[in-house]
Amino acid sequence: MASLMKDLSAAASAAFEAMGLEARWGDVRRSDKPELADFQCNGAMGAAKKAGKIPRDVAAEVAAALKEHEMVLSAEVAGPGFINIRVSDEALAARAEAVRGEKMSGAEGAPDPQVTVIDFGGPNVAKPMHVGHLRSAVIGDTLRRLLTFLGDDVTGDVHLGDWGLQMGHLVTELQDEQPDLIYFDASFEGPYPEDSPVTIDDLARMYPAASAKAKDDPARLERSQKAVAELQAGRPGYRALLKHFIDVSVAALKIDYEFLNVHFDLWKGESDVDDLIPELVERFRNAGIAEEDAGAVIVRIARDSDKKEMPPVMLINSRGGTGYHTTDLATIMDRMENLKPVPQRMLYVVDQRQALHFEQVFRAAEMVGLIDEGRLEHIGFGTVNGPDGKPFKTREGGVLRLADLNAMALEEAQKKIVEAGKLPEDMGAEERDQVAANVALAALRFSDLMNTRTTNYVFDLDKFTSFEGKTGPYLLYAAVRVKSLLRRAEADGNKAGDIVIGHDAERALVLQLDHFATACLQAREKRMPHVLCEHLYNLAQAFSSFYAALPIAAESDDATRASRLGLASAVLKQLETGLDLLGIRVPERM
Repeated sequence: MASLMKDLSAAASAAFEAMGLEARWGDVRRSDKPELADFQCNGAMGAAKKAGKIPRDVAAEVAAALKEHEMVLSAEVAGPGFINIRVSDEALAARAEAVRGEKMSGAEGAPDPQVTVIDFGGPNVAKPMHVGHLRSAVIGDTLRRLLTFLGDDVTGDVHLGDWGLQMGHLVTELQDEQPDLIYFDASFEGPYPEDSPVTIDDLARMYPAASAKAKDDPARLERSQKAVAELQAGRPGYRALLKHFIDVSVAALKIDYEFLNVHFDLWKGESDVDDLIPELVERFRNAGIAEEDAGAVIVRIARDSDKKEMPPVMLINSRGGTGYHTTDLATIMDRMENLKPVPQRMLYVVDQRQALHFEQVFRAAEMVGLIDEGRLEHIGFGTVNGPDGKPFKTREGGVLRLADLNAMALEEAQKKIVEAGKLPEDMGAEERDQVAANVALAALRFSDLMNTRTTNYVFDLDKFTSFEGKTGPYLLYAAVRVKSLLRRAEADGNKAGDIVIGHDAERALVLQLDHFATACLQAREKRMPHVLCEHLYNLAQAFSSFYAALPIAAESDDATRASRLGLASAVLKQLETGLDLLGIRVPERM
């Protein structure tokens, strides 16, 4: 069953067309004044102006046609030509039943499903993830879930950073610490040991140490740069070390990502496309758009229409190495040639500060014929800031590790649960720990996702873990409260039945349920998860008003009680569906 808003838009569009006017004027949306109407159509003014007619006359004719629709209780003209629409209780009841019974809980599939790659995460091998990785992880994962839910064929790729200068730093630092390792013997032909000579803790220590030395010592930096060039050229010992670095790093990354309920289909990195780079560079040369410049190979992408400086793309640097431009382009080539079905669109969920890089890559990709620039999208986002409005730091001024942020959220969630007295007395330690983990997850993901993606936000753990206000824990508690209500009712022999609408609080609740379809499609179209967050919060609020206004399980009339339990079950279904799209796990009780 389509949403009420979609059905009404179709009916209004047909009415405009019957008058010889464009169907687009029939767009129906939720009323700005719910006390006067459920929905409104404002197209009569625009249609009348274009056709040289009187707006109220056009509106009156459309309203008359709408009144004939089976779901319309009333359609009245207001002001200069607004059409206020109120739907029948029967239409609302049917819509609530559809939400309760449909697999998609009232949502509708996308009208234009596409084969889509979402490139997100982007952690660097050997570097612990920090708070800056939070946004890419949860925004990217939510878009992956949402687009898949709405019918897109989605592949999520972590796109590891495993091919840059940090690899050279690690190789040279390890050589300084353990010079006798077989990996540094250029004459050794293998096989190399299967066990890694380093742990993730070693990597976390070695990289900053080497990086600091290279800043003060040009010769040390040159050694690392040379090691990168040899690694990229295929030196076997260095390639074997790279595999060890990647394996131990990915194992650690998966722990942090699992805490955030973030998942990927592909765990590929820049190094996976190394063998494609010669072919890629040759494609640029054959197209006549690659040129030599001071020992480097570049592609000039500037256009006459540019209002800002557009630096060239660097395919190969003067030392013979490659950077992010080249590996990103090779990754696009890899996806277009090897993923089946072939991607129609690629979304890059990366900090807004990388906008120039992606504009450069997207232009070059089109110039060489890999994919149309318009099918590549940079889904930029703002920063996570501290109370001072600057990117979030530790008390000591360092970058906060994501693992530490996760641990802080868990600790604060446990504290808030105890303070709120939310856990049943018979709940065991294991279940308590899982509830706390769910609350921490809800706090972290919802606090990030509820903000407009392109803006910065201030991280406030005390606020985000609260069970009051627009927070993830509040939504968790709202869903668990409905579960508890239905569980207690069933224990008393009271089950959900056919839904019948007869009270304003019930009407308001169903109208909010109806908006789920629009919220999901808007979140997909705009790549803005906060639209879905807003809907779920409003739904929880509408249920709270319904719960406060009317008896549900305590209702004395059997049919009314069954109806309200049915409506509660529809709310729970949509809440759980929506929270799952946000990557939030709902416990059975708390």
